[in-house]
Amino acid sequence: MPTPTSDKGDDHIKFFCFQVLEHQVKYKYSELTTIQQQLIRETLISWLQAQMLNPQPEKTFIRNKAAQVFALLFVTEYLTKWPKFFFDILSVVGLNSRGVDLYLRILMAIDSELVDRDVVHTSEEARRNTLIKDTMREQCIPNLVESWYQILQNYQYTNSEVTCQCLEVVGAYVSWIDLSLIANDRFINMLLGHMSIEVLREEACDCLFEIVNKGMDPVDKMKLVESLCQVLQSAGFFSIDQEEDVDFLARFSKLVNGMGQSLIVSWTKLIKNGDIKNAQEALQAIETKVALMLQLLIHEDDDISSNIIGFCYDYLHILKQLTVLSDQQKANAIMLAVMKKLTYDEEYNFENEGEDEAMFVEYRKQLKLLLDRLAQVSPELLLASVRRVFSSTLQNWQTTRFMEVEVAIRLLYMLAEALPVSHGAHFSGDVSKASALQDMMRTLVTSGVSSYQHTSVTLEFFETVVRYEKFFTVEPQHIPCVLMAFLDHRGLRHASAKVRSRTAYLFSRFVKSLNKQMNPFIEDILNRIQDLLELSPPENGYQSLLSSDDQLFIYETAGVLIVNSEYPAERKQALMRNLLTPLMEKFKILLEKLMLAQDEERQASLADCLNHAVGFASRTSKAFSNKQTVKQCGCSEVYLDCLQTFLPALSCPLQKDVLRSGVRTFLHRMIICLEEEVLPFIPSASEHMLKDCEAKDLQELIPLINQITAKFKVQVSPFLQQMFMPLLRAIFEVLLRPAEDNDQSAALEKQMLRRSYFAFLQTVTGSGMSEVVANQGAENVERVLVTVIQGAVEYPDPIAQKTCFIILSKLVELWGGEDGPVGFADFVYKHIVPACFLAPLKQTFDLADAQTVLALSECAVTLKTIHLKRGPECVQYLQQEYLPSLQVAPEIIQEFCQALQQPDAKVFKNYLKVFFQRAKP
Repeated sequence: MPTPTSDKGDDHIKFFCFQVLEHQVKYKYSELTTIQQQLIRETLISWLQAQMLNPQPEKTFIRNKAAQVFALLFVTEYLTKWPKFFFDILSVVGLNSRGVDLYLRILMAIDSELVDRDVVHTSEEARRNTLIKDTMREQCIPNLVESWYQILQNYQYTNSEVTCQCLEVVGAYVSWIDLSLIANDRFINMLLGHMSIEVLREEACDCLFEIVNKGMDPVDKMKLVESLCQVLQSAGFFSIDQEEDVDFLARFSKLVNGMGQSLIVSWTKLIKNGDIKNAQEALQAIETKVALMLQLLIHEDDDISSNIIGFCYDYLHILKQLTVLSDQQKANAIMLAVMKKLTYDEEYNFENEGEDEAMFVEYRKQLKLLLDRLAQVSPELLLASVRRVFSSTLQNWQTTRFMEVEVAIRLLYMLAEALPVSHGAHFSGDVSKASALQDMMRTLVTSGVSSYQHTSVTLEFFETVVRYEKFFTVEPQHIPCVLMAFLDHRGLRHASAKVRSRTAYLFSRFVKSLNKQMNPFIEDILNRIQDLLELSPPENGYQSLLSSDDQLFIYETAGVLIVNSEYPAERKQALMRNLLTPLMEKFKILLEKLMLAQDEERQASLADCLNHAVGFASRTSKAFSNKQTVKQCGCSEVYLDCLQTFLPALSCPLQKDVLRSGVRTFLHRMIICLEEEVLPFIPSASEHMLKDCEAKDLQELIPLINQITAKFKVQVSPFLQQMFMPLLRAIFEVLLRPAEDNDQSAALEKQMLRRSYFAFLQTVTGSGMSEVVANQGAENVERVLVTVIQGAVEYPDPIAQKTCFIILSKLVELWGGEDGPVGFADFVYKHIVPACFLAPLKQTFDLADAQTVLALSECAVTLKTIHLKRGPECVQYLQQEYLPSLQVAPEIIQEFCQALQQPDAKVFKNYLKVFFQRAKP
């Protein structure tokens, strides 16, 4: 077999050889003999030696994989068999550029094994890594640092690639080694020298950032930062308008951000320690960086600006604590910068947003945080600045570029969160604030800016109108013109689908929040939205204005308007019928078409359309809170008609997943809206839904049965008795189906179905209907009980186990007394008591896991309930038979039984956890 040291050969073979070694070291190392382990070490070292002599260096991906294998071997052997790891490698590579390249790659791979935050380590690995770092600090870090210095000195002018790699290593290791090894004159001066070499300066910047970021004494940190700044300033780095290289400036901005935040941390610590003199110096140092910070914040490149926001944010926190007038000017300068930077640029693509656009949206969120912080420093200043920008922009909106109009409205929108109030009451309380916001809102809705021909402005207009809906309770005269904007080409009929979609949602929010003010406009609105309510037929080529998801909001809005109107019940009923009848008529026609459709694609689109019809009807019912409101509006009948129209879809053999899911959702809603009037429809609906069903169908059907059971209890007892075994048989049939061992999704489906099944049993027993189970005949009852015991013990799923113990407790409480069903007491001792011990004793029962602790808590309740119902007989059984059979020591048995007899259940719960922690190896 070829080894990675073969001279020639395919790169992929070499890579594969390293993968084999990686696998051996990672998973099989302890099984190898000492000689085999020695061979792996020697193979790697001889590969390294060969690299010095190869005419061509290996491909980068092979070098990286090799470095990874070295790193894995290092963490496995450094503390035991290979303490001279670094000395061996350094003696091979010396200052050979190929060797140095590999040495640095190995160091980076070791760093990611030891300290990479993104890698999840077990507690065992974390302990090992800490020990390795401690040992390295003692034994070899000074030598490694010396080797880095030599590499930098040797290659800084001749090999930029190796130099940059070495700077990256220094930056990575600085976070966990003694800082004085790096933060000293010879290193810092060299790094500052690199800042003037174009190919090195980005890495040098990052390396300085890591040094500045390292935690240290506040006065020392301040001195370090100030000495760095002095050199950087005198070398001209602070004159950033002369710098053209935006990539470098982005790194430099990150460095300035690090220095600024470090100084602020020092200032905070010094104030806390009462060291006023040094705190004053720190504050002085911070102040001298503010001009530079502002230059970077306002830079036209967003990456450069984004990198300084942290410093800016923390600095505003300081301003909040100091109340000097000159600080107000600084806050003002930051505010102007934020307002300028919030503006979209010409290149932003609104119709097809890609990665650049997503980055700008993220950047805007960061700026919003600054604006919120500014509001804490000086709310009056923020309000006045926004008002100035808003008023001057909206005065001339017709001749102003879209991005400026958008940002003016955006700032008004952002004030709502920056100046927080409870329940959106921006227009009461503080008079000057309320009148300023009221003025701006009045300008917004009367200026005509809603007609601006750019989607960003249109959307911002509607977002702001909805954000400040309380304005319209103060000045309701503006409602008609805003409603028109929603309903015409500016909103729901806009040329852009994106605007139409967002407006549909915002319109429903606007109407819902102002439903008291809507009465005069209801009929008009309903007439104007008529065409938007049409069910789009699945005929090709028909393009409707709104997607079906958007139509849901329009249906909900129509429902809200009708239900909250001041009309008498007959009028409401007539309007609701007008809204729902077209859906029912379309539904019948489409269902007939589906039954006849041959082509599968056509079947699917018809089923989707049917599903939308049911969904729209469901959505209109959201306007009702309960049966009372449906009755008062006289709408029960129309919903019962809908039910009768939709239920036949359950017996359609085609596309049953889609159809069943829609009808099920509708039934959930109707149980809330119609209550017992739904009950006559439930048995046949359930029967249809149980035919040829899959795990997912059952999982969705069970919550419906649970909702009915919990709501109607005894009323549905006959239905449950009749449905109980058919439902269980369907569940067992799916659970017993064979599946591939490695089929993760099938295993997960079964786990979820098992949970649903136990949740069903919990609902039935918990709703006082244990007789539903009891009446299923002795054989079936036993079968059900056995599945609950299995669920408690055999499946490592704490959520299901918890439910099973709740069911067992309930059954013991109901049937565990002297008058319980024949044979149940035997079952308690033969099965339930053992389950309470066997489950927690399993290796998979992890007492460190929160869900498992909840399951154990229910297990404790089960044992307490058995004791409550069976009394001394239970204690006797545990003392004399069961616990001795588990080889529990007599004194522990005594202790256990005493804890069980404690009146306080909490005492026993805590004891049980300790009992099983001791019992497990």
